[in-house]
Parts: sequence; C-alpha cells; structure tokens
Amino acid sequence: MPKLIVMITPLLEEAHTVAERWQEAGAPGVTFIESYGLRQLNNASRSAEVLPGMISMMGILRSQNETSMILLCLVRDEAMVDKLLKVVEQVIGNLNGPDNGILFVIDVERAVGLRPYEG
Repeated sequence: MPKLIVMITPLLEEAHTVAERWQEAGAPGVTFIESYGLRQLNNASRSAEVLPGMISMMGILRSQNETSMILLCLVRDEAMVDKLLKVVEQVIGNLNGPDNGILFVIDVERAVGLRPYEG
C-alpha cells in the first residue's frame, strides 16, 4: 500500500537537505510547503510591530523567519519509508528533540500517477 510521508520542521536548511537526500535515496518526488504554526502566529501578533507596507501576519512571520517547512513524499512501500526515515535521522537527528519537528506516515488507499523509483 502506498504511504504518504509528512515531515514538518522549523529547520529550513535541514529540510532542504532532507529533500535532496530523499531524492538521492530513490524517492519519486518531494513537495515543499511553507507553513506557519498557530503558536508562531499568536506570538508574532503579540510582539511584532506592524510596519508600513506589512499587509498580513504572514508577511510579519516571514520577516521574522518564523516559517516552518512541510515536506510531502508519496512512496510505494514500507521499505522506502524506513529508508527515508533513516535519512531524516542522519540529517536532523532525533525528532523527539525540542523543536526538531515531527514526521508521520499515512496509508494511502489509492494513488494515481505515482512515478517509479529512480534509484
């Protein structure tokens, strides 16, 4: 059964490294989504001064480098999940560490257009 790997981390440089290493390990593709947590949004709204030209809280968060990165990767099987999880541990370390991020895997009942591994 295909698996969707979802990793959310505030470590932007490490997220890019993880994505590159996932592709080197044979992942069929990796998608990045820039994100903002509600805690970050609430903290920024309490502490940030709204400058002229700042039209949104998202702009404030970007200016304060308060973004997180979501990585998505759809793979065919559990073996690839294990392989990509090892990459995360090599690049980021233990995700149970403070502010390293989270990762979870979702079973995908049906996937259409999933490319084969290139590795």
